[in-house]
Amino acid sequence: MNHFDYHDDALNCEQVSLTELADTVGTPLYVYSSATLERHYNVFADALSSKPGLRSPRDEAPLVAYAMKANSNMGVLATLAAQGCGADTVSEGEIRKALKAGVPANRIVFSGVGKTDAEMAFALKDGIYQLNVESRPELERLARVAAELNMVAPFVIRINPGVGAGGHEKITTGGAKDKFGISAEEALSLYAGAAGHPNLAPMGIACHIGSQILDLKPLQEAFTRMRGWVEQLRANGLSVERLDLGGGLGVPYFNQKEPATIADYADMTALAVGNLGVRYTFEPGRLIAANAGVLISRVIHVHEREDSGQQFLVLDAAMNDLLRPALYDAFHDIRPVARPGNETAKYDVVGPICETGDTFTRGRDMPVMKAGDLVAFMSAGAYGAVMGSEYNSRPLAPEVLVRDADWSIVRPRPSYDEMMAREPIPAWFTPAPKVKTA
Repeated sequence: MNHFDYHDDALNCEQVSLTELADTVGTPLYVYSSATLERHYNVFADALSSKPGLRSPRDEAPLVAYAMKANSNMGVLATLAAQGCGADTVSEGEIRKALKAGVPANRIVFSGVGKTDAEMAFALKDGIYQLNVESRPELERLARVAAELNMVAPFVIRINPGVGAGGHEKITTGGAKDKFGISAEEALSLYAGAAGHPNLAPMGIACHIGSQILDLKPLQEAFTRMRGWVEQLRANGLSVERLDLGGGLGVPYFNQKEPATIADYADMTALAVGNLGVRYTFEPGRLIAANAGVLISRVIHVHEREDSGQQFLVLDAAMNDLLRPALYDAFHDIRPVARPGNETAKYDVVGPICETGDTFTRGRDMPVMKAGDLVAFMSAGAYGAVMGSEYNSRPLAPEVLVRDADWSIVRPRPSYDEMMAREPIPAWFTPAPKVKTA
C-alpha cells in the first residue's frame, strides 16, 4: 500500500498535490510519503515480533535494521528512526548519517565486503550493534583494529549459503560465485578460531541472498541451512546469540507477479529458524522505501518519426536521475499526474542525456501526452535518488518529504554555481585562461 492517489483530477502524495510540488520546486523531483514509510516499517516489524519463536530469550523483538543503501536521505532516516527502526549500513558515511538521523548506535549493523580499517575503527568507537564480517582477511584486520583500540569487536560472520535469488543477476548475492560472504565450512572454522581471541566476540552468523525476491522458496532453503549451522556451532561447544537473516523480500513493480506477503514471510521464517534462542536481525530496504517514493518529470516534447511513426516521449528526467532501467532493465509504472483520459498512444519514454541507454521504456502503451504534462515514475523510492549523479553536468534532482498536508525539501537542487564551486580550477589558471580567437 502507498499514499499516492488521484484527488481532484490530479495525483497527490497524501494530502499534497504533485502538480503543486512540481510547479513550486521544479522537475525532475523526488517525492516521499511519510505515511507509507511508517506503514511499511511497522507492518514488517509487527509481523515478525508477533511470532513468539522469533523473539529473543530476553523477549526482545527482532532488530529491523533498514538497509540504507536503498534510500539514505536524512528525512527518510529520521522518519524511520522515530518509529524505532535500526539501520543496516555499508560505509562510514552511512553510519554517520544514521547516527545524525537519530538511530541509536546499538541498533546499527555494519555490512559490506570492503570495510577499511578506519571505517571499522569508527564503528567500534561509536559502539554499533555488530559488524558483519565477510572474509578471513577482514576478520584478521578487525582483530588488529580492535586490539589497537583496546576494545572487543562484536561481529557475526556472513555465510554465502549457495542459494542465489533476486530480480536481476546484478542483485543476486547468495550464489556460490557472488562476492558476498564465505563458505559455511570456512565460516565455522573462523568462528571457532575467534572464540578465544581477546579482541573478538563472535556473536552469530548472517546471510543475505539477494534483492527483489518474489518467491519464498529460496529464502526458506537458505534459512533452513542457517539453522543447521547454528546447531552445528552449538554442538561444537560454541555460543551463538544472534542470527542475521538479511533482507530481500520483493515489492510489486506492477509488471511482475505479486510478491509473497509479509505475513507469509513471517510464517515461513518462524517455521524455518524459530525457537533457536537467538536475537534475530532483518535488513529490509526496498520493501520499506520503494513504494514510498515517486519521481516527477515534465514532458519536454513528443517527437514522432515521420518515416516509422515511432513516438518518443522526451522527459526532463534522465538516467542520471533514475538509473534502474538502464542498469537493471527495471520496470517502473509511469502515470500521468493529471487524471488521464481514455485515449492512448505507444511511446518510447526517453530522457535528454546523450546516451541510447537513457531510455526508460520502449513501446509502452500510455495515455496521450503533450509538452508540459507531468508524469510520475512509481515505486521510485528505493535505488532512485540515492544512485543519482550529475552526469552531463545535470543537477541532482531535489527530494521532498510529505507528511499529511505539509511538505519539506529534504535535499535541494544544487545551482550551477554550487556545482562548479566544487571543482576549483587549478591556481595556475588564475585568472581564467583567455579564449584564443582566430
